[in-house]
Amino acid sequence: MKTSSTSPTACLLIALASFFMTTDTTRAQEAKKPETLAERISYAYGLMIARQLTERGIEIDLGQFNSAFKSVVDGTEPVMNEEEVSVAFAENQKTLDQKSATGPDKANLDAGVAFLAANAKKEGIKTTASGLQYEILAAGEGAKPKATDEVTVHYHGTLIGGKVFDSSVDRGEPTSFPLNRVIPGWTEGVQLMPKGAKYRFFIPYDLAYGESGAGADIKPYSALVFEVELLEIKAAQ
Repeated sequence: MKTSSTSPTACLLIALASFFMTTDTTRAQEAKKPETLAERISYAYGLMIARQLTERGIEIDLGQFNSAFKSVVDGTEPVMNEEEVSVAFAENQKTLDQKSATGPDKANLDAGVAFLAANAKKEGIKTTASGLQYEILAAGEGAKPKATDEVTVHYHGTLIGGKVFDSSVDRGEPTSFPLNRVIPGWTEGVQLMPKGAKYRFFIPYDLAYGESGAGADIKPYSALVFEVELLEIKAAQ
């Protein structure tokens, strides 16, 4: 089970640009050509960040941008925590994907979105903040693994249409791996499982293999289904 190659857009928050400050004084300063090094590098960062955001089609609320910027500069507590920031990035990336995906890629994306929307309404299905869905097939008991632990599992992976693309069950041999070295949907989901549990996971494309896919069967933007049985947990050394 390979890890996803999808990269976050968090680098766009490295915003050291007085270009974006909104006081009347700052706006007056922006009207003249920057002269000192501090003015020039500030303007340069402003251009760089604005171009990155514009090229990616990301709409920015300057009021909120300035609020976040000032909270870091002033050392005050941000009004969004790290989990909320991650969720915002994920939601925005999905919006960008929906705009940019075309042809078969868009068909895969739309099929996965529709499948997960319908699946979320079924009895026994739980959905986490990230969008991962799961169903408890056997509860298990005992300790749950941490992301840094090594786990031994039996698993059976299918596309949303039912086609099997990978299965340790079919091979008749369980597999072991560090939990933080696999796709995000596995890293998050298996941490919910006590030893001996068996869960069925419904994984959105962005928690699986993203816009790239994997191998011949897992196309770009594919949502996946896994049945996973947690057999052993080995704590990280």
